[in-house]
Amino acid sequence: MDVKEALAKRQSIRAYRPEPVAREVIERILEAAGKSPSGVNMQPWEIVVVQGQAKDALCQKVEKAFLEDLDDPADYQYYPEKWIEPFKSRRMACGLQMYEALGIERKDKERRKGQWAANYRAFDAPVVIYFLMKNHFGEGTYLDFGMFIQSIALAAVEEGLGTCIQAALADYPTIVKEAIGYADKDHRLVCGMALGYPDMEHPSNTYRTPREPISAFTTFID
Repeated sequence: MDVKEALAKRQSIRAYRPEPVAREVIERILEAAGKSPSGVNMQPWEIVVVQGQAKDALCQKVEKAFLEDLDDPADYQYYPEKWIEPFKSRRMACGLQMYEALGIERKDKERRKGQWAANYRAFDAPVVIYFLMKNHFGEGTYLDFGMFIQSIALAAVEEGLGTCIQAALADYPTIVKEAIGYADKDHRLVCGMALGYPDMEHPSNTYRTPREPISAFTTFID
């Protein structure tokens, strides 16, 4: 599989088959992703891979916090405070595609909340990867993390695995950091990633969000 093929095949997977992912497979993915670029070769990423009963227990705690409206703000602001076009429309279209695929109507607030709660279970993937950075790093470090996270997602495709890169898994940092041994460390929880074998028959995996043509985001100066 070449890079372009992996880029085309990668998608956000929101339903997984139950079989576990062997540790040696995860290690191959991480070893490949560890070659990602970073500013002055800082390699600032720290990750925690959670599986099995530990994963289930942690996801249940976070889902419960969401359902009970617990106040535990994320370590940084991911989305803009005010949505403007064309980003507002893209966001709305993305959500609409998912709810239509699942047969959830706009007025069905209970099912919509239930579907959002699935974020905090990492869509029942067998593996969750949490990404953390030391607090003293500047904003540029998020560039390094983005490249590293994308590398994991692409390497996973080559292994026949699916991923979903989730800001939602960083919504309750106090709970997560306590569970993974970072409660007393000076770190930000950047995001999480669901990892597992995709269930491509599930409705949530049957659609693809559209991408803009390069003309929409590129300026050539000759």
